[in-house]
Amino acid sequence: MSLWSRISDAISALAAGESLTAVFDRLRAPPERSVAFTIAVIALSAKMAKADGLVTRNEVTAFREVFQIARADEAGAARVFNLARQDVAGFEEYAVRIRDMFDGERAALCDLMEGLFHIAMADGVYHPNEALFLERVAEILELPDADFRAIRARFVQGAPSDPYAVLGVSPDASYDEVRRAWRRQVRDTHPDKMLARGVPEEAIKLAEKRMVDINRAWEEISEDHANADRDV
Repeated sequence: MSLWSRISDAISALAAGESLTAVFDRLRAPPERSVAFTIAVIALSAKMAKADGLVTRNEVTAFREVFQIARADEAGAARVFNLARQDVAGFEEYAVRIRDMFDGERAALCDLMEGLFHIAMADGVYHPNEALFLERVAEILELPDADFRAIRARFVQGAPSDPYAVLGVSPDASYDEVRRAWRRQVRDTHPDKMLARGVPEEAIKLAEKRMVDINRAWEEISEDHANADRDV
């Protein structure tokens, strides 16, 4: 059974009146956590898209960029979206359930937030209501502020985007601290790591931009340190 068929079954249960808690409890163990992860992104991104009062084609396209949908699965994916529209659960309930499922797994929650930022920025505008929405989701997920700011720095033009923010460290961090942060992010971004923590194979596209951004940040900081050493 494909990912989209499994997701469709879960959302059908929600549409039929089963509680979100019951559905997510069934999806708690790997590999079914990939279903819960995808449902959370679908539900949260759909509700976020309405936060700025307009659901654009760009936002729909962005979702398809995050989740690579094979032609054979297009009908199943379309059914998922149609069923999701019938769901009356608030976004906060979804955020709570996914937080409880990935309790303490910071990297998995960062994956989720990154997907939401990708979709939010599809139209090139960081709408104030989207900003409030994402800040509230991060608060519910209990995502460390440094992680939230690092993700925002990579996606939002005009946000503090210095390389230290991208790596989630302060500008006065030592070179060794920065290197440890960079190595941790590279390790967390490996596709095998992402699959193990519940990100579906269809969403590994998330890793590509992240790896480019964190390597660029590390190179910039390394170059600054090398220049500083030459000036001494």
